Amino acid sequence: MNVIVIVEDSLRKDHLGCYGNEWIKTPNMDRFAAESIVFDSAYSEGLPTIPMRVALLTGRYTLPFRGWQPLEQLDVVLPEVLWDKGITTALISDTYHMHKPQMGFSRGFDYVEWIRGQESDPWIVDLNVKIDLSKYSEKNWHPAYPGQSPSIVKEQFMQYLRNRAHWKSEEDHHIARVIEASIRWLERIVSNGKHERFFLLIDSFDPHEPWDPPEEYLDMYPVPEYDGLPIIWGGGSIDDWSLAEIRHVRAQYAGTVSLCDKWTGLLFEKLDELGLFEDTAIIFLSDHGEPLGEHGIIKKVRPWPYDELSHIPFIIRLPDKVGIRNKRIRSFVGVQDVAPTVLGLFGIDVPKVMQGRNLMPVMRGEEDGATFGISGYYRRAWSIRDGKWSFYMWLEPKRAGDKEKPELYRYDPNFVPPEPAKYEPYRHQSEKEVLTDEETEKADEMEKKLRGFITSLSPSPGDLMAMEFEKRHMSLQHRA
Repeated sequence: MNVIVIVEDSLRKDHLGCYGNEWIKTPNMDRFAAESIVFDSAYSEGLPTIPMRVALLTGRYTLPFRGWQPLEQLDVVLPEVLWDKGITTALISDTYHMHKPQMGFSRGFDYVEWIRGQESDPWIVDLNVKIDLSKYSEKNWHPAYPGQSPSIVKEQFMQYLRNRAHWKSEEDHHIARVIEASIRWLERIVSNGKHERFFLLIDSFDPHEPWDPPEEYLDMYPVPEYDGLPIIWGGGSIDDWSLAEIRHVRAQYAGTVSLCDKWTGLLFEKLDELGLFEDTAIIFLSDHGEPLGEHGIIKKVRPWPYDELSHIPFIIRLPDKVGIRNKRIRSFVGVQDVAPTVLGLFGIDVPKVMQGRNLMPVMRGEEDGATFGISGYYRRAWSIRDGKWSFYMWLEPKRAGDKEKPELYRYDPNFVPPEPAKYEPYRHQSEKEVLTDEETEKADEMEKKLRGFITSLSPSPGDLMAMEFEKRHMSLQHRA
């Protein structure tokens, strides 16, 4: 048995054809989903990038215990459990936040390859590298977060341009380099005869911004009314954006999704060519989606875990010999379920410290999944949804975009936005009208369920380390 986990960062579930989108071009993912188990109600519990990876590797909920921080020394992580069972492991990624000093996300892997240059990764530091800002709209360095300095945003954007200054073809894009590196690793282990028990984590930062696909992918999603320069990075409140600019950004994102689909398809083709489908499980998911005008923001510039951000694609293709195909599951699952499921596929007992569940019994129809999903930002916002209702509570208003009053929505979990040229803010989103005052009983019920679940979670030794470090850090800040 082999297992491959593929994470594609910031991939909106509602931008895949297999989740009901009829205008986005994702033929490879759609074919993959037709051979797989598709989870319709998957949510990322701890947001954004780093908390999700902690949940992925530890099989635990992060929301009550820690936010954006390194792995802790006492964390029990999936690759170390596999290492102890003689399974070959590899991590191939361009998610540079994981690669930063002291983050520790390469722990336990036999082979690690970092693809450099994403976003503002300080990869190319030669200031003499020629870049041309005149080719891009000034919106690319428009401050996206409250109090953010335009000069800092501009320098981050310029760093990205330096990182990509040598690009000559589509093969230079990050998703292409991540997939090609993954294919090389797979070819090596097959040629060496070591392809019977391996775990490969492919972690792609695309389609995260910068949304910078080749022109042919942008031509798929025209926005005739926009005649400005490319906006591949900018974000913030839509009060600062024209409708044409918002639609243009949505088109840039859609083109990047289709670029990712092409290269993911090439990976699937190689797996077939190498004969690995027979005995390899593939888990595909994202860490979160991306606000593109919904709730008045572009990019995750506020800690708001609304559906467009927290609802993720989650698809599992089991080995051919298992024979479960083309199945959809509506019960709730989450990122915390990945590690226990991987261990279950290998026939390894799940450590008691892991809080997620092995989804194999759910996929076989022997058990039901969860009846609700949670998502949020540590110490800022918590949310819960049950398939008809979603509820949000704000823990620290000043850190949660000044939101104070809880929000209850009737929401459509199957919502699909229109193509970019037809998109209208506030009209096209799955959660529209706040019903907290009108549906007080339902709001109270959802809040009670959310608080009850969060408080039922016990900290691990790693969580306790994280909490103690934060306590000391806050004490030092207070003294200063």
